[in-house]
Amino acid sequence: GMGKENYRFHDHEKLAHYANAAADIEFNFPFGFKELEGIHSRTDYDLSQHEKFSNKKLQYFDHELNESYVPYVVETSIGLDRMFLAVLSHSLQEETLEDGSERTVLKLPFILAPVKAAVLPLLKKDGLPEIAQKIVDDLQWDYNVIYDEKDAVGRRYRRQDAAGTPYCITVDHQTKEDGTVTIRNRDTMEQERVAIESLSEKIKDTISFKKWLS
Repeated sequence: GMGKENYRFHDHEKLAHYANAAADIEFNFPFGFKELEGIHSRTDYDLSQHEKFSNKKLQYFDHELNESYVPYVVETSIGLDRMFLAVLSHSLQEETLEDGSERTVLKLPFILAPVKAAVLPLLKKDGLPEIAQKIVDDLQWDYNVIYDEKDAVGRRYRRQDAAGTPYCITVDHQTKEDGTVTIRNRDTMEQERVAIESLSEKIKDTISFKKWLS
């Protein structure tokens, strides 16, 4: 999530004639707390009106209470644009690193990142671009993966950090020797050597809905 401290409830003082409660869920945007979602208890007004004008019974029989009643309707309204802005503004961060340098990083949840990985040949020669492109071609069957060879590898890391790409996969000369690559985590900046054939599972493990929601 985005931290419970970034949410608050705002109860309505004035209610519509059909409501007995109403509240907004507000999110702490960079410009302050603003409505993210509205929730209204419309009581039994809607279904009672349908009953009245349709002459059809719209009641629920409760076996435990042994009685029938018209159910209440709870209405919720949330906009996709507000959700998008909340995630985007919360994810965009400026960090000062241990060496004093700064980086802009878009820490989108991995599952929401539009591009899952960027594959980077360390150099534009020695057969490294061809290996990198082959990795892209293989991974693109399952994920949105891009190829990036422009600028020094450090600059490419920063560029992908700012774009929210969870992983950077670097092909170097060791790749030609043992079939491994360096995979770098966007958030921790930690790097590890991984066999090329293990890349797909490595990415899959961190972008599954099950892992994200658990």
